[in-house]
Amino acid sequence: MQNFDVIVIGSGIGGLCAGSLLARYGKKTIVCESHNIAGGAAHCFGRKGFKFDSGPSFYCGLTTAKSLNPVKQILDVLGESFTAVSYDPLGHYHLGDRTFPVYSDSDIYLEEVAKITTSGAKELKYFQHRLLPLYDAMKGIPALALRSDWQSFLILFGRYPEYMFKMLPHLSLVRASVGNVMDGTIKDPWVRTLIDLECFLLSGLKARGTIAPEVAFMLGERSRVGVEYPVGGSEAIINALVRGLERWGGQLRLGSHVEQILVENGKASGVRLKNGEVLLAPIVISNASIWDTYTKLLDPEDLPDSFRKTALATPAVESFMHLHLGIRAQGLENLTGHHVVVHDPNQDISTPGNTCMISIPSVWDAELAPEGYHVVHAYTLEPYTDWQRDQDYQTRKQEKAQTLYRAIERVIPDIRDRVVLKLIGTPLTHAHYLRRYQGTYGPAISAGKGTFPGNQTPIKGLYRVGDSTMPGIGVPAVAASGIMCANTLVKPQQTLDILKSVNY
Repeated sequence: MQNFDVIVIGSGIGGLCAGSLLARYGKKTIVCESHNIAGGAAHCFGRKGFKFDSGPSFYCGLTTAKSLNPVKQILDVLGESFTAVSYDPLGHYHLGDRTFPVYSDSDIYLEEVAKITTSGAKELKYFQHRLLPLYDAMKGIPALALRSDWQSFLILFGRYPEYMFKMLPHLSLVRASVGNVMDGTIKDPWVRTLIDLECFLLSGLKARGTIAPEVAFMLGERSRVGVEYPVGGSEAIINALVRGLERWGGQLRLGSHVEQILVENGKASGVRLKNGEVLLAPIVISNASIWDTYTKLLDPEDLPDSFRKTALATPAVESFMHLHLGIRAQGLENLTGHHVVVHDPNQDISTPGNTCMISIPSVWDAELAPEGYHVVHAYTLEPYTDWQRDQDYQTRKQEKAQTLYRAIERVIPDIRDRVVLKLIGTPLTHAHYLRRYQGTYGPAISAGKGTFPGNQTPIKGLYRVGDSTMPGIGVPAVAASGIMCANTLVKPQQTLDILKSVNY
């Protein structure tokens, strides 16, 4: 047996942010990762000279001084960094037969909307003006200062009183649905679809289900600092977090599958690995999903029955179909990196296969592919239900990938003739390689219809981080969950000392 102060289960961004920050606080910390590579949904993998992102590829504020990106704030504290490439426009939306460039600058963004609908652009400007004051208040409060208990107010009002008071007039927006704001400002049907789409890309839910602060933050940040791509892919972020973890005395153990969280007298006491090894600690942090934590890592009797039933009834975002391609790049000199294709704007954008996301990161980082080639990653929602590895599995994979091919054809018409490497992932692939409940990216809790579970659990010493703990399925949300959890486990003065050390 080995003894630690903290054991973190899973090396996704939420787990690494919590573990590395706790190591920075001086805690003897170990992060146990089931696979032989760190990163969870943000890991990279290689095939035949091509390097692919497995999940996120869109980032803001990775290298900005005093950034609002929680990942950058963690790296500042750890003394780590990496190189990133800025680009603009941040992407193109292909809505039916219309292609719309999305620029970081708000004024240019509105000018592009005005080319399609003048009245809609005016309404969109008013919509933005309704949300941006909330961003102006939020931007003065770094995620690095947050914690999950009442002592958060000691830090926030003690160090950021101006911004806390600035937030007061906008408290009604903090829990409001973007749909409510949209209903009060937007009548144009094309712009309403546009807002639904941007909310869907942020949270996995349309405007009605997305909370206003998420969109306020997105609108403000992309205009203030623009967007970037990490050189080396999402792996660069993971590597920087791992370096920081180890620099401050923490450990990462790969190939260490946690089979069970040990609970004694209602308290977490450690974990047992699949190989039988036992690690002991008074604090255990699970970066696994809410469903996996409460079914696979704990025995039913470890939790109050009513709590367990309620937690497991949490609705989940659908899983995905993924298409990773290595393609010949000749003749694609003007290719841009991000595209979203909505095949039928008159159909619900959340219908599986209708909205397809495309990332071609080798336009920013040529090292991701052999010379003369590009990497392409496309994905779309796909239900987990009815997928099974039977005799029809391979045929069904090919059929389901066709909507992704058709989406890429909007950007690269002869894509099928260019392919030299093809990998198709299904919800079963997602569930297996990421050890995710039904391959989901997290809860589908609509604004006003429930709250996210947060870091706390009924078991003393057991905490949770990641996409099942707070709104948003993207990197900033899971990184912030790791920060909040770590800060909650130390005294407020320790957090204040950290904030002062990096001038946040």
